[in-house]
Amino acid sequence: MKILAGTSNSSLCNEICKYLKVRPTERMITRFADSEVYVEIKENMRGNDVFVIQSTSYPANDNIMELLICIDSLRRSSAKSITAVIPYFGYARQDRKVVPRSPISAKLVANLIVNAGATRVLTMDLHANQIQGFFDIPVDNLFAAPVLVKHILKNISSKNIVSVAPDVGGVERARAIGKRLNSGLAIIDKRREKPGQSEVMNVIGNVKGKTCIIIDDLIDSGGTICNAAEALIKNGAKEVYCYVVHGVLTGKSIANINKSKIKKMIITNTIDNTKKIINNSKIEIISIAPLIAEAIKRISKSTSVSSLFN
Repeated sequence: MKILAGTSNSSLCNEICKYLKVRPTERMITRFADSEVYVEIKENMRGNDVFVIQSTSYPANDNIMELLICIDSLRRSSAKSITAVIPYFGYARQDRKVVPRSPISAKLVANLIVNAGATRVLTMDLHANQIQGFFDIPVDNLFAAPVLVKHILKNISSKNIVSVAPDVGGVERARAIGKRLNSGLAIIDKRREKPGQSEVMNVIGNVKGKTCIIIDDLIDSGGTICNAAEALIKNGAKEVYCYVVHGVLTGKSIANINKSKIKKMIITNTIDNTKKIINNSKIEIISIAPLIAEAIKRISKSTSVSSLFN
């Protein structure tokens, strides 16, 4: 087994390698003056099972091209198998046509990864589960729920908890975590006026006097979650915590979170945000490296990955 680390999230790659007790494959990844990506692998790859770790976060297009070129380099190096480990899969929100003559970009990116030479994809908390069907190769979609639940049980002492879905699309995720916590469920009914902006309309469920935990797969501008927190407080919630898998955190998102009604926001390190939130006491990063590393180990040994979530 070989681990090839991309440049999008070096700290996560190092944690995964430390857990697996393997040394990252020696490679050189550079940019030419015109921003073209160049990859050179410094070790023999022939006959090896190789895992390429690369989140396709900002700058999304550069990181996707880097992933594709790494995969192509491995294919031409006669690797036995190539697993694209994509902790955060970019373009996942473009999973269907929302207006006439618009693209389904998630499918396009899936095609690129398959055609580049990947034989398997390992990712985490896809924005839409049907994206797994966009690939013509096996896909393991991990869930951060066990890591989030462990953190909640350790750090939130309140027994009067409600799991909150910030929109209708997040009900399944919130319900799954609520079941593990043995808590109630609430749903935020919202209306989105245009991309990146949302208006909270109503809170479905009883949140009065309760500790609310908003569960979501990603936070971008922060508008949805900040509005949801305000609506919950207005409806009598005692306090609001947020647990989010992917911290995209664009624009003024961090400033929005800091001035919101959210008591604490917890995100995972699928995207490297250490520089963005340095000295920020309201946002905490927890690691999903052991979960991804265990999945990599099981794939390499051809044992069950789904049993990780039993």
